[in-house]
Amino acid sequence: MMPLNWKRQAEAEPGNAPAPCRAAGVKGNMAPSVESDSRKLLVSLRETLAAASAGQERLDRITGLIAASMGAEVCSVYLFRDDETLELCATEGLNPEAVHQTRMRIGEGLVGRVAKTAHPIVSSDAPSERGFRFMPETGEEIYSSFLGVPIQRLGETLGVLVVQSKAARAYSEDEVYGLEVVAMVLAEMTELGAFVGEGAALAALHQRPETFKGGIGQEGSAEGHVWLHEPRVVVTNPVADDPDAEQARLTEAVEELRVSVDELLAVSQTNDKDQMQVLEAYRMFANSKGWMRRMLADITRGLSAEAAVEKEQSAARARMSQVPDPYLRERLHDLDDLSNRLLRILTGQGGETGAEMPEKPILIANNIGPGELLEYGRKLRGVVLEEGSVASHAAIVARALAIPLLVHVGPITTAALNGDHILVDGESGVVHLRPEDSIAAAFRDKMAMEHAAQEKYASLRDKPARTKCGTEIALTMNAGLMADLPSLESSGAEGVGLFRTELQFLTRATFPRRGELADTYGQVMDAAKGKKVIFRTLDIGSDKVLPYMKPQDEPNPALGWRAIRVGLDKPGIMRMQLQAMIRGADGRPLSVMFPFIAQFDEFREARQRLLDEIENQRRLGHSLPESLEIGAMLETPSMVFAPRQFFEMSDFISIGGNDLKQFFYAADRENELVRKRYDTLNVSFLNMIEQIVRRCDEAGTPLSFCGEDAGRPIEAACFAAIGMRNLSMRPASIGPVKMLLRKTNLKKLRRVIDNARADGSQSVRPAVLEWMIRKGKVRI
Repeated sequence: MMPLNWKRQAEAEPGNAPAPCRAAGVKGNMAPSVESDSRKLLVSLRETLAAASAGQERLDRITGLIAASMGAEVCSVYLFRDDETLELCATEGLNPEAVHQTRMRIGEGLVGRVAKTAHPIVSSDAPSERGFRFMPETGEEIYSSFLGVPIQRLGETLGVLVVQSKAARAYSEDEVYGLEVVAMVLAEMTELGAFVGEGAALAALHQRPETFKGGIGQEGSAEGHVWLHEPRVVVTNPVADDPDAEQARLTEAVEELRVSVDELLAVSQTNDKDQMQVLEAYRMFANSKGWMRRMLADITRGLSAEAAVEKEQSAARARMSQVPDPYLRERLHDLDDLSNRLLRILTGQGGETGAEMPEKPILIANNIGPGELLEYGRKLRGVVLEEGSVASHAAIVARALAIPLLVHVGPITTAALNGDHILVDGESGVVHLRPEDSIAAAFRDKMAMEHAAQEKYASLRDKPARTKCGTEIALTMNAGLMADLPSLESSGAEGVGLFRTELQFLTRATFPRRGELADTYGQVMDAAKGKKVIFRTLDIGSDKVLPYMKPQDEPNPALGWRAIRVGLDKPGIMRMQLQAMIRGADGRPLSVMFPFIAQFDEFREARQRLLDEIENQRRLGHSLPESLEIGAMLETPSMVFAPRQFFEMSDFISIGGNDLKQFFYAADRENELVRKRYDTLNVSFLNMIEQIVRRCDEAGTPLSFCGEDAGRPIEAACFAAIGMRNLSMRPASIGPVKMLLRKTNLKKLRRVIDNARADGSQSVRPAVLEWMIRKGKVRI
């Protein structure tokens, strides 16, 4: 058989990083014989794959077909046996005894480099190439030329396809592209289980145990079964029977896609700059002649319409991780999403597949909004996201639903299938997908221990958090949804130390009405059954952008136009919310807290607006709160040094520990590189907290600490030892914190802290932990 000469032209899409091998030819530019040879090989591959034979036999036949088609003496297929190791699984031309014996690490040798970079490597003199590794057992020393391409699907590299020749042959771009097309078909068939056989490298995909690591958005542990938020599109026939018909199908589907994108733009009334940018990017790609031309060329060479779309999508995903520019990376992400839409049009596989949600569902998604997560409600046992953040709206909802949430867990959406057994460890940030029996058994033992501990905590529910030295600490809970409120009774919380009001705004597509908010606030107070609820006014901006408000293009949103700054600059919004709080109280005591105060005048002005609104409601004849407390959230170091009058004017102050800590250390809490670098029990941070305690004591102003650290038992005990008497945390943390406080003598703990300070320690944690272990208060 003569070597194939598949026409190919490299072309870079405007705004995209150029790829080494990208087809842009069209049918009219290609000799009919070339088209015929290309399709013949793919049809032969399909027939081989369809034959009733074992996976190893199929692979062996395929390597022979490809070698003959390419006019090469050698064709070899290497597949991953684990995340780091490639294994020679089939060969035509190399020593057959090397099959399943030759292995290499990712990045090792030319084959390992192809796998690592997900890019082809072409050489007419392979032994002279950087990183070349000679495998003596294969007998490859007589072969000079080398062409290797990744076997990849949707950005996930499954292995490497290699051809070699004795002559110093320079493989052309046409031949490189032709082999890429073949590799794409092999990837699809590998995905469908065509090469399942003995050994790890030929084990069926989506059946192997896999472990992923991510960030902790909400603690907790869960065992269950995968439920994909967006089910995967499955391409069952990657080879075209009739290229003309496939091109017609693609053209029709792309036109439908273009119309739908135009309609989205036409009906969109959003002021969201980012959303409009995404829609404009959709339209640009949907109308891209280069994108369409490449897919048509793929079909001409023998791929089905779906396979042609996936081939371009795989190329985009491979580039996505290698493009340093964030704007270009976002645009490639847009192209990826658009490709998914096109695949759903072609296959008819929409979001509703008819599949039933499994028992104990654990949601797997790329990302998810708070409204969508709320729709699932308490049916879910846990949530695992490839993107997301620890401070996202989804994380807040997960805390309300009391289910574990992990973020930045990739690439789990391509690895998981609906119904897969899955374990989510929200304490260590680990996900076990299709775990081995030993892992599952150990995990269940861990969950049993956690359940036993919860039973101990439940026995303390109605007991006070009274320390060994007789000091009582008030433990309150954080909330943001009605779904949180049942925890008020079950956790033993003494009240709601923070009710986040922004979620009622964030989970809607339009601005809420005053009456709706008043009803919500009234229901919250009803559910509290007389316990105190502190409502924090709208804290938007930074990572909390309302979909119906024009976002600000700020270089550093966390330090920008957010929270009280928005409220003071948009008095209509603040006034409407304050009116809703007053009316929701309906004659009951009302506590209102203003967030992100950075200077005294901001609090003074906000407080006066609330007092003015009370007077307005009096004149209108509305019921007024029985009592009114106006407080501030201290989240910026500047307020530690505020005038004495600020502390005297505030009816209460709550330390917003999450923001205060990141601003104190100049360490972004969303940045995984630095967010765990600095310790809450660092001497300098504790000194600042103690200074706030002292200033509030001097003014007679109640003080609380609100944030993640308040719910960590050792940190909570240290806060209590330096004078904090009120801690607000998520409901699940109240039991563990109360248990440790009831076993602790704060006076003795204070001496340990002071001694560590005097010794010049950077953090008091080692000394405190050693003392608690020695006294039997905690166990490692």
